Amino acid sequence: MYMFKQLASLYIKRERIPPPSNPKPIMSRVRFIMIGGFLGAGKTTALARLARHYVAQGLQVGLVTNDQAYDLVDTASLRRQGFRVGEVPGACFCCKFNELLETLTQLADDQQPDILISEPVGSCTDLVATVIEPLQQLHGDRYEIAPLTVFFKPEHGQKILTAGKTGFSPKAAYIFLKQLEEAEVIVINKIDKLQAHEVDSLTEAVRSRFPGKAILAASAKEGEGFSEVIQAIEALRPTLTHRLEIDYDKYAEGEAELGWLNCRVELASQDDPYQLDGVVLALVDRLAEALCEANYEPAHLKVLGQTPETTSIANLVSSKLPAELSVTTGATVRTADFLINARVAGDPEQLAAMVCHEVQQLAGVFELSATIGHMQQFRPARPEPTHRVTTDGQLAS
Repeated sequence: MYMFKQLASLYIKRERIPPPSNPKPIMSRVRFIMIGGFLGAGKTTALARLARHYVAQGLQVGLVTNDQAYDLVDTASLRRQGFRVGEVPGACFCCKFNELLETLTQLADDQQPDILISEPVGSCTDLVATVIEPLQQLHGDRYEIAPLTVFFKPEHGQKILTAGKTGFSPKAAYIFLKQLEEAEVIVINKIDKLQAHEVDSLTEAVRSRFPGKAILAASAKEGEGFSEVIQAIEALRPTLTHRLEIDYDKYAEGEAELGWLNCRVELASQDDPYQLDGVVLALVDRLAEALCEANYEPAHLKVLGQTPETTSIANLVSSKLPAELSVTTGATVRTADFLINARVAGDPEQLAAMVCHEVQQLAGVFELSATIGHMQQFRPARPEPTHRVTTDGQLAS
């Protein structure tokens, strides 16, 4: 009883202390991390691994994906993994800067994140001058900006950096090199598929071409070397001084060489259920063969098959590599919705016809009915940034 009276007395005294006349709210900035890289670099896998790392530390994490079109496999995949994901469709972050801000604000209002991780369109560059610096100058009180980190896949590095070849497109190679040029942290990804001497060769090629960069080698899929990537993102702070000298005509031509297709398909069986993994992989295999016959080099092809309960995803990142299942389910289903995202060096109208044909052929093989829903096919328009910081540090709109 005596203890209770003491506590009550302290409580009453505490309540009588007047509040400060001008209380100041404690404002903490949200950490903003951007993971860039060309199509097929493994950015989404890196995003998910990075997010899981911070969630395991007890932090709130929001993700933002970006695409030239709608119905993005990456967004659906990340959401099925339990992440809160905002999407900025229809153009690059640089051209949709205000939509990016709205998405960041919505995520902040919904979950009060400690960290926001974004993935720009794989064919986009000049991100420092058009996204990171404008965000710093206009909203530096709300966001703490991490260094721009750019991933690339070994196939592109070996062709463009070591062999001096252009890969699937000389003008697209220009974008790839500009992405590395503006990065503060460069990550050679997918080293689980490389020999040690190949990693050394690529590292030396990057160091020779881009001296002064933080250069790391990792596997976002397997986790090898990823702790060093996290340390670099957290230890380094962006200098915000390296603005690209970039030819926007060449940049636009590089993007326009790529045919872009996103579409939805429903595949249904009237009789026995089908193996979702098998059909997803078979569809990617058929499309890969059709692209090869048409001499259309894929930058990235992703197919997601899903029901409300389960998801399967298959990917193709090069004509020289087989398609692979990146997310497996083992489930049998009677009906599933499919998302197809294709970015290839080829005509988008021919690509659309190819996809429709292969979907119908696949349905015949597996005795399924196919319904092709919403489809977008196009070449990306010329980038028109909302803001761009000039060489003297001035923000131009």
